[in-house]
Amino acid sequence: MGQRTPLFDLHLALGAKLVDFGGWDMPLHYGSQVEEHHQVRRDCGIFDVSHMHVLDVSGSQATQWLQYLLANDVGRLQLGRALYSAMLDTQGGIVDDMIVYLTDEGYRLVVNAATGSKDLAWMSAHVGDFDVQVTHRPELAMLAIQGPHARQKIAELVTQHRAELIHTLRPFEGRQEGDWFIARTGYTGEDGLEIILPSDQACSFFNDMVGAGISPIGLGARDTLRLEAGMNLYGQEIDEQVSPLISNMAWTIAWSPKDRDFIGRAALQAERSEGIASKLVGLVLEERGVLRAHQVVRIAEVGEGEITSGSFSPTLSKSIALARVPMATADRAEVEIRGKWYPVRVVQPTFVRYGKALI
Repeated sequence: MGQRTPLFDLHLALGAKLVDFGGWDMPLHYGSQVEEHHQVRRDCGIFDVSHMHVLDVSGSQATQWLQYLLANDVGRLQLGRALYSAMLDTQGGIVDDMIVYLTDEGYRLVVNAATGSKDLAWMSAHVGDFDVQVTHRPELAMLAIQGPHARQKIAELVTQHRAELIHTLRPFEGRQEGDWFIARTGYTGEDGLEIILPSDQACSFFNDMVGAGISPIGLGARDTLRLEAGMNLYGQEIDEQVSPLISNMAWTIAWSPKDRDFIGRAALQAERSEGIASKLVGLVLEERGVLRAHQVVRIAEVGEGEITSGSFSPTLSKSIALARVPMATADRAEVEIRGKWYPVRVVQPTFVRYGKALI
């Protein structure tokens, strides 16, 4: 038996198929993973993401410490804004990726479910002489409401003050309203909200949303949605063995100011100087078949790579994948599926965004 979110019993009551995800018993789907995927793309749905870890960072040197800890620069944030960043080791490997919000109380970090303990240990080991406090918030739950109609439908269910906030939030912005933290962020390639709230309120609010016709969505659809959006999954596209430079995350590295010596900077500079050897691309299989993680990718006269994530795309009705391949890879490759080689098209690794096909 794994760890359980405050909504575990509700998931059972709604008929969820539960699976282990990073040590947590989580809903894979509530009947049809494909229908749940389409529901988010066409309307909206609600995910229980309370397995994610919420960390609050405070103290007189919180900004300076996070500028040292993270590859992106929190010093650029304005109040209420958020940024995406990697936390690196000294070799430039990715310890974790996360969203960071600047709040009235300091900074709020949302980190991955399976890496929470590791992240806290890494952070504690690198506090040094900084005046900073890191507070884990296990008493909070987190719900993600995603899809083109998400904000409109949630605004109709909450208090006037919260509705006003929802209507005014810009993308990648999050603010406290009472005991709720409401952010316009997500992991699906659609507009929507992520709401952090006290655990004892999560079931009631989830029920209200289901009662209002907002469908519960499992982790299966969450994975196909994020894959279509070209978003990395920790443990597949990124981990401690790879750097942001070969993971479509170069844009998250803040090289300026030049005197900001964040952990892993020297290793990234060396990697960049020596020449980046590989890149993360999208693959589209035009024939019948399914692309899966760890399948070999072969590029004629260039070399080989490997699929990191692959699945059938419900939106595109094709099999798609993310793959790490040699930098010289152009627009064609082959993938080995059950001992046979199938041609694939190499594309920019964002297949669908805001419901529209980009390939």
